[in-house]
Amino acid sequence: MTHVVHPYAHRLGGIRDWKSKWTASKSDYKDFLKADFFIREFLEKELKHCYISSISFERNTDKKYSIIINTSRPGMIIGRGGDGIEKLTKKIKSILKKKNLIIPLDLKVVINDVHSPESDAGIVMAQIIEGLEKRMPFRRILKMTAEKVMANRDVQGIKISVSGRLGGADMARREHIKKGRIPLSTFRADVDYRDGRANLPYGVIGIKVWIYGGEVFDKK
Repeated sequence: MTHVVHPYAHRLGGIRDWKSKWTASKSDYKDFLKADFFIREFLEKELKHCYISSISFERNTDKKYSIIINTSRPGMIIGRGGDGIEKLTKKIKSILKKKNLIIPLDLKVVINDVHSPESDAGIVMAQIIEGLEKRMPFRRILKMTAEKVMANRDVQGIKISVSGRLGGADMARREHIKKGRIPLSTFRADVDYRDGRANLPYGVIGIKVWIYGGEVFDKK
């Protein structure tokens, strides 16, 4: 029998890297892990409409803490003259203080621009959520999104799955659209995956996005 595994975790150590990069002693490990969890939870809510691709964390022995946000809308987060980053940093420090966690001496928020948003599963998922919450027909969203993504040269396949009370129906069901190839069992296949939810008046719609960008080989 087959086993369903997370496409990102399935490729860790191969073509994927960890989203939290730090080492800690037994006493600090719990606090560092909680800090990453609570900050990620806050940022996903706070920057919901900023088309976030991924959020990663880096720490080192000099008590430097870097929060790296990849987005296709950096201007919305940075703000005028960097005011947005300053406000975001203050909110993050207040969350750490509220949860009784260690506040790093050097806390830095780094914003990276995603140059190819059509090939990024996180940004595509954010676009689908935005369309569903604006009450657009889900079939039109799936078809338009799949065609737009497949128009990108870097993409070789896409699959989008939505489940819940689609269209306000009384009974929940699952619908999906697939174009191209999605080789989930191939370790060297660059499969980008994200899942999320759209909050609608009649319930929650679950969304899953797989994007296949070809096979990755060593440069050697």
